Amino acid sequence: MALAGLATQAVTDRLPKVIKPGVHAVLDYVVAGAFITMGAFFWKSNKRASIAALACGGTALANSLLTDYPGGVKPMISFETHGKIDAGLAGITATMPTFLAFGDEDEAKYFRGAALVETVITGMTDFGQETGKVLQMPKREWA
Repeated sequence: MALAGLATQAVTDRLPKVIKPGVHAVLDYVVAGAFITMGAFFWKSNKRASIAALACGGTALANSLLTDYPGGVKPMISFETHGKIDAGLAGITATMPTFLAFGDEDEAKYFRGAALVETVITGMTDFGQETGKVLQMPKREWA
């Protein structure tokens, strides 16, 4: 595991697990909405930042819609898996400015701040808690 990943895990493992699934769902939709809003805001001034924000927002939204927690629309992934995806999304968010070559521009600050917020939310969420929903995989008929 990369050094940054180990440092992040060391910090988040020590955070109190006080965020419940319902609250986490609300925070997820707020994060997704903020990314999509910033994508629109960046559109005229910085297309690369706009595309990055829309990609992060779309990914966060899809992760929320497909999770078996309050607020999820089509429960295809478990809440625990959702947390792992959230952690990955925080890492991707932090690297988007470098990946899309706007790391030295002012818009990059938004992504680094958003990655920190995502990391704290993920670190403070109790992903082992019961979501109140049952995940049932569809039965497949093989031809």
